[in-house]
Amino acid sequence: MTATRELNNLGQSLWLDNITRDLLSNGTLQRYIDELSVTGLTSNPTIFHQAIDNSQSYDSAIQTKFKEGERGEQLFFEVALEDITGAADLFRPVWDKTDGVDGWVSLEVSPLLAYDTESTLAAAKDLHARAGRPNVLIKIPGTQEGLPAIEEATFAGIPVNVTLLFSSEHFVAAAEAFLRGVERRIEAGLNPAVGSVASLFISRWDRAVVDKVPEALHNRLGIAIGQRAYKAYRDLLNSARWQRALNCGARPQRLLWASTGMKDPNASDVLYIKSLASPFTVNTIPEKTLNAFADHGEVGGALSADGGDCEAVLTEFENAGVDIQALAAQLQKDGAESFVQSWNDLMEVITAKSESLANVD
Repeated sequence: MTATRELNNLGQSLWLDNITRDLLSNGTLQRYIDELSVTGLTSNPTIFHQAIDNSQSYDSAIQTKFKEGERGEQLFFEVALEDITGAADLFRPVWDKTDGVDGWVSLEVSPLLAYDTESTLAAAKDLHARAGRPNVLIKIPGTQEGLPAIEEATFAGIPVNVTLLFSSEHFVAAAEAFLRGVERRIEAGLNPAVGSVASLFISRWDRAVVDKVPEALHNRLGIAIGQRAYKAYRDLLNSARWQRALNCGARPQRLLWASTGMKDPNASDVLYIKSLASPFTVNTIPEKTLNAFADHGEVGGALSADGGDCEAVLTEFENAGVDIQALAAQLQKDGAESFVQSWNDLMEVITAKSESLANVD
């Protein structure tokens, strides 16, 4: 049995953190589904920028849509939706088999809207309608401005992947925004079973402190943050408020581990995957890491619902001069800015390709 299958049997969903047109067309994604127990997929502006910039597979679609008068962001989303809906169709059997618990594909609203509540909500509604698939999650950042959009999108019945979460406090705020939307649906007599995940970023914590803490603490902060968030997650699911919603037919918002590719060449390339094994969560894994875990990964014990030793580890970091709360805020700000940069780079690639292909027969 592959290690990926063992994780799946443990109760964790493995999603691929990548999408390209070639993955869809050459059978690779289907093979990951069939052989590596991959049950979903996530995307972001960086992924699409790399996919479009490094491949000619998009040229025909870009050329056609440019000649039809589409430009920039509008053109990109038309191209991206072709990939997203294609992937959603591949995962639809999983979605059907699990009655909507799994089998999701994520598409992000423009990162330029991270601090604009009304525009984020409008974009989420538009993208979900254009996708026309029940198993497409719309990614909305868990910034302060994003939280009201998460609540309103949930109330509108739009499945949401909350992104850019970096702490248990960020996670709880996003979970409560989701729950408010669900509770409003219950009050209004609407079906409360709206899909959602909340994405907690892991590796960026360790990259941020690698030059500031002793070597003995390297690659331990992200996992400890994950442990703390997992405890908060399990506590929420066991709370009376969540139990009432679940009793009315609501679906839990699953905790998702994001940014789980190892950046330190001196550490195990599957450290985050092994360390974050946990029931009823999702791990969205870069393609390289997915293949590495299938090749030589091992599944040990599952995360403890009580957070394990995370508080002791986090105290070590605080004693080393790391302000956890301040760093969480900075990482969210930096993450939003990096997505904006990737978005701008993506728009430049779209424009350059559009113009270069405009007169090609």
